[in-house]
Amino acid sequence: MAISYNGLWKMLIDKNMYKKDLAAELNISSATIAKMGKGENVSLDVLQKICEYMDCNIGDIMSFEKKEKEEKDG
Repeated sequence: MAISYNGLWKMLIDKNMYKKDLAAELNISSATIAKMGKGENVSLDVLQKICEYMDCNIGDIMSFEKKEKEEKDG
């Protein structure tokens, strides 16, 4: 399964915020924001900070997406 932070990116658009604004407001490193942009794991502490700031639940900012399985010949 792949992680998607599309919910968070949509929230930022709705609030007219940039990723860098969120990072500055919550003291989150640019490396962490970059990991999120690539759909990589980040700490639960970071996700909790974001949820508290955005006044939402974790499912509002992230989701798991199933990867398509490749069929093997054989």
